[in-house]
Amino acid sequence: MLDLKFIRENVDAIKENCKNRHVHADVDAVVELADRRSALITEMNELRQRQNDMAKGIGREKDPEARQRLIEESRAFKESVPQKESELAEVEARLYREQLNIPNMTHPDSPIGKDDSENVEIDRRGDHPSFDFDVRDHVQLGESLGIIDFDAGAKTTGSKFYFLRGDAVLLELGLVRYALDKITARGYTPTITPDLARDEMLVGTGFIPRGPEAQIYSIENTDLSMIATAEITLAGSLADEILDEAELPIKLAGLSHCFRTEAGAHGRASRGLYRVHQFTKVEMFAFTTPEKSEETHEEMRSIEEDIFQGLDIPYRVVDICTGDLGGAAYRKYDLEAWMPGRGEAGEFGEVTSTSNTTDYQARRLRIRYRKEGGRPQLLHTLNGTALAASRAMIALMENHQQPDGTIKLPENLIPYVGKPGLEPVAR
Repeated sequence: MLDLKFIRENVDAIKENCKNRHVHADVDAVVELADRRSALITEMNELRQRQNDMAKGIGREKDPEARQRLIEESRAFKESVPQKESELAEVEARLYREQLNIPNMTHPDSPIGKDDSENVEIDRRGDHPSFDFDVRDHVQLGESLGIIDFDAGAKTTGSKFYFLRGDAVLLELGLVRYALDKITARGYTPTITPDLARDEMLVGTGFIPRGPEAQIYSIENTDLSMIATAEITLAGSLADEILDEAELPIKLAGLSHCFRTEAGAHGRASRGLYRVHQFTKVEMFAFTTPEKSEETHEEMRSIEEDIFQGLDIPYRVVDICTGDLGGAAYRKYDLEAWMPGRGEAGEFGEVTSTSNTTDYQARRLRIRYRKEGGRPQLLHTLNGTALAASRAMIALMENHQQPDGTIKLPENLIPYVGKPGLEPVAR
């Protein structure tokens, strides 16, 4: 969240930022509640001081009647303190809820726009493949080879779940190891995280764990939810800690399953593996000093590009506009891969994203660092999708499909899968 002092001193700028992001946040209510909180704290301090003064006066008072009056007056003051404490707790709870609604500030170079149609392409790599046969999408390819079974997923669990079989299993495992090797070569420590997290960690990273707007699966009668990304657990792993500057940056490569309700996601663009309720993902996460966060953000983007260049998949990079930014992101890039089976002539589809969240998550999670001889201050956090296995499989299968319906693998991936291509499951 944003610093309360910063909010009070930059009301107009924050309102403009909310407008550009199409976020409804009551900035005035935050300021009013913050003022009321300050006033209540002052009143309580004055009450306690007055109560202490009366206690001293009672001890010095010799007149019995005057002493009794002081005792009664002191008792009234003492009874008013819990009332003020209760009012303060209520104001602080409301203030926190309202403060959570205010998004991060936005990088000055981020494009201003209402939705993803106004994201700005900033780079494009690779040539679209040309086919002299009828192109199939990944659903047709996977089902014809018998390596992706959506019917079994729907039967056992529900729509948007799936089974992988045969070479598709080897492909997912190979993609994960390929991505991990790319990331660890750049100094990221491989980490397997829990698939569950406390709701406090979800709120701390900017997710909504409960309620009608949640895209998260929550566990009944607990404070646990299934994670939508390892960003949640990786960020939460250092909650309430103070690090030495010499320890930074801390760069992690998190492997986890991810669970999303994907409520309202329909249409051809969401077909097959593109929007599913469970998938495997390798996530990059970094804790840095504020001075290094933009450099780290560009590094994460370069790693994502390197991964997809190595898979011979055409892609473009887009700078996300204000109306499409998540609440925590200061700036965000998406990498969109070419998907030949999407639409009549193919389309780009998002496969990775990387965000600089500055100190927005660190403030919620109370993660700080200390310069030598200095006071603790908030660090910056960043995240980036190295590889979401399901979406990477879409792009790989569709771009490398062969006339007979098999899939030829790019040279860099063959050692990880153990064979040159994907073939039908033996019946």
